[in-house]
Amino acid sequence: QRVAQVPELRSKILFTLLMLLVCRIGGFIPVPGINGEIAVSFFRHASGGGQNLFQMVDIFSGGAFSQMTVIALGVVPYISASIIMQLLVALWPSLQREIKENAEQGKRKVNKLTRLLTVILSLIQSVLFAKYALQMNVTSPGIVAGELLDVQILGFPWLFYLIFVCTMTTGTVFLMWVGEQITEKGIGNGMSLIITIGILSQLPTAFGLIFQQLNLDSQEPGQMTFASV
Repeated sequence: QRVAQVPELRSKILFTLLMLLVCRIGGFIPVPGINGEIAVSFFRHASGGGQNLFQMVDIFSGGAFSQMTVIALGVVPYISASIIMQLLVALWPSLQREIKENAEQGKRKVNKLTRLLTVILSLIQSVLFAKYALQMNVTSPGIVAGELLDVQILGFPWLFYLIFVCTMTTGTVFLMWVGEQITEKGIGNGMSLIITIGILSQLPTAFGLIFQQLNLDSQEPGQMTFASV
């Protein structure tokens, strides 16, 4: 009730919620030429219900990774870039000096380099993901549209790579912008909230999978035990 009585706080909360809603919508928009349903079934079959690296990334992206949507990479490249920049600042004497002499200008320079590094990491990770998608398509045909694979130069499906890499990199840059907007104009740390909303969106599915594999409705042992949970 008190929150509703403060216009500025109310607008910040509303802005934050709207931005997070936009992020969730992005988690349901597939990359052009990708069949998300087949991709999800492939991931589930490949993992066999167990936890692996891909499932961890999928949880952080709110399920967008397994569906190969436009925000499949999530904010992982930005977080990686931020960590790398923190290390570089500690090892870059001139940058340290610049930050001490002019904190505001130094902060702007670090942010600029972080954004640039985010784009570079997004490009690298999306290329690797595209390569993996092609391998998946060999096992489960239909994940990648045949029309994209037909456009080749010297046997290289350049159109598929171009669309896949550009779309996912743009998605990560968009999430980075949304996170910064939430931090500046909303409430809380934008990147942390984007990760949190992604994890929360996966909780019902995760709990459902756990109960299913515990096989509580039957006398037969399930794929998972309470100890493994």
